[in-house]
Amino acid sequence: LLTVTVFLSTLTPKFYFALTVTSSFISGLIFVFEWWHFRKYGTSFIEQVSVSHLRPLIGAAENSPPAPAAFSAGESESSRHSVPECKVWRNPLNLFRGAEYSRYMWVTGKEPLTYYDMNLSAQDHQTFFTCDTDALRPSDTVMQKAWRERNPQARIQAAHQALELNNDCATAYVLLAEEEATTIVDAEKYFKQALKAGEMIYRKSQNCHSQSPQHEAQLRRDTNVLVYVKRRLAMCARKLGRIREAVKMMRDLMKEFPLLSMLNIHENLLEALLELQAYADVQAVLAKYDDISLPKSAAICYTAALLKARAVSERFSPETASKRGLSTAEINAVEAIHRAVEFNPHVPKYLLEMKSLVLPPEHILKRGDSEAVAYAFFHLQHWKRIEGALNLLHCTWEGTFRMIPYPLEKGHLFYPYPSCTETADRELLPTFHEVSVYPQKELPFFIHFTAGLCSFSAMLALLTHQFPELMVIFAKA
Repeated sequence: LLTVTVFLSTLTPKFYFALTVTSSFISGLIFVFEWWHFRKYGTSFIEQVSVSHLRPLIGAAENSPPAPAAFSAGESESSRHSVPECKVWRNPLNLFRGAEYSRYMWVTGKEPLTYYDMNLSAQDHQTFFTCDTDALRPSDTVMQKAWRERNPQARIQAAHQALELNNDCATAYVLLAEEEATTIVDAEKYFKQALKAGEMIYRKSQNCHSQSPQHEAQLRRDTNVLVYVKRRLAMCARKLGRIREAVKMMRDLMKEFPLLSMLNIHENLLEALLELQAYADVQAVLAKYDDISLPKSAAICYTAALLKARAVSERFSPETASKRGLSTAEINAVEAIHRAVEFNPHVPKYLLEMKSLVLPPEHILKRGDSEAVAYAFFHLQHWKRIEGALNLLHCTWEGTFRMIPYPLEKGHLFYPYPSCTETADRELLPTFHEVSVYPQKELPFFIHFTAGLCSFSAMLALLTHQFPELMVIFAKA
């Protein structure tokens, strides 16, 4: 003890200053490394090493990871594994490039679509609108090249060139309707011409589709063109206010091509029926498509919640409910909201206008922020129309997260929330949009600890530099 006392009494202020600077520098390096490791891998390096290597040495038993939830009640485990977590889907309600996306860019100067999103659309067009027999018709050969063009003006010029070769080239009219038309009225005119040409080609393909595999592929292509045109015509009618006409066109299309349910035409129908306030018809559509064997979507889950909320929202009061308890109808509405929020947790902030909307992309990621933007963009008005619906949503939606505290490992009604949605959404949504991330990654304890240690030692170094004698006395004491 005497030796230590003598040693401390001989230390100068320079030593204390050097000691605090060195410790501040080392703790700063540790903090930077911890932050980098967390940003890259999502975990704390120190915590990971402690759990993986130190706990077994001291005999601590590791917690077994929770078993993943099933896809949905009644579904087999095989279906859970067969569902790709981050599959990108075509947005059923995607806007028109010329009449809507381009207008936004002219006004704001911001590009509403990402290159990745438009590239996916180009791949869709080549899949749906081309086939092996295109080489037999010069106009289709030109259109095959047009769908691959990156420059919009080059695509439009190619479409006009195809019409010069064949005035009944349906896909050329489709391209002009999507990209050259600057208003919905102009787009509808092009689509009507495409419908006339498409029906004629479709009838010819039906008559000879059994002759060879090439003719069968041509019929499949002509069917895709006809369905696409009819759907877009129905969307034009919806946008121009002819909603009953749009509903009829959608119903007829679903009856004529019942096997094309993967195109999600029922989501267009749901939105149009909600605009008509035909809630009984909406319920009938949900009864058919909100089935355990069919893939879910935000439109399905949140529309079901909206109908349940509609029955109780007008008289709902959180103060009254806390005193007397929830009625059966209110419990059903709250459970429907919890189910919808578990499926896509990003939607409520857009419906409650806690986050600003952007134009929806042409492709969406189910359960992702892109799907939430697409849903809220079209359905916010329907929630606002029902008195008290947004109030009920505001009071109850956050309760979902108490039911699923570890959403990446275990779900309640659906399979665990995919962890890859953030990366895919950043590719689909424009750069000026703040992507919603769920679940939010909390900074680990050791990042806070090393940041505090670095700051504290840096402060000591500064005080030692400014008041050396006082800090030496303090250190010796």
